[in-house]
Amino acid sequence: MSTFVSGWLDRRRVKFRSIILFDGARHWFSGKKKMKTIEVEKSKAFIIVEIIEYVPNSVISKTIIKKSSGNVTAEAFDAGEELTEKTSPFDTFSQVIDGNAEIVIDGESNFLSTGQSIIIPAHSRNIVKANERFKMISTVIKSGYE
Repeated sequence: MSTFVSGWLDRRRVKFRSIILFDGARHWFSGKKKMKTIEVEKSKAFIIVEIIEYVPNSVISKTIIKKSSGNVTAEAFDAGEELTEKTSPFDTFSQVIDGNAEIVIDGESNFLSTGQSIIIPAHSRNIVKANERFKMISTVIKSGYE
């Protein structure tokens, strides 16, 4: 059974269109992008590519670990999806773990296949595009920028 609500997501003070609760998991939607927020259990082995699933017409993000000094996130992009252009004050290490990705850094396209990685430099404009579906891990380290 699912429950749909809309309003403010209190913890993050983020306006959302709806939250769906089903199978004990919470999902929130903002526009057409679906974000799934579930953290990985510590001290248990897992296969990174299997902990996140593709969802049609969506980008799914799953926090592996989040600390004040940085975070590690797994993401699954369905074909045709992309993240809007952004900049970060920190370097971001991105590794494709399934499929092929296009990562545009300051207007230059970089095409990555499974197992390939790239570092997106701090303060660079970047876009992540899914010309086909893919999964990746993003790691942001915030220390050293004081």
